[in-house]
Amino acid sequence: QVQLVESGGGLVQAGGSLRLSCAVSGRSFSSYNMGWFRLAPGKEREFVAAISWTGGSTYYADSVKGRFTISRDNAKNTLYLQMNSLKPEDTAVYSCAAGLREYYSGSYRSARTYNYWGQGTQVTVSS
Repeated sequence: QVQLVESGGGLVQAGGSLRLSCAVSGRSFSSYNMGWFRLAPGKEREFVAAISWTGGSTYYADSVKGRFTISRDNAKNTLYLQMNSLKPEDTAVYSCAAGLREYYSGSYRSARTYNYWGQGTQVTVSS
């Protein structure tokens, strides 16, 4: 089974940057589609970004497009989310997720694509 541990969250002022990491343990990291989701108080879980198992395709929520960048380093078994120009509305618990490519649901934006989830890391953006 795949295990995922997020890190890099914290408190940052609006306009600042954070880089989240997701360390993955388990077999065949390179065979997994990877994504980031976030959960803010009073809101539903929201898709943030995803990267295909090949690393060749990335997907972003409209709310973060142009500000966030998802990447993966298969040699380090690590997924990243570079977050720039942070806004208070980005405040949330960010979780990484992994799904085997053969379990792809048809949408990288859907939580159903992902079988494994990290515990989440808190990102707080002050105004």
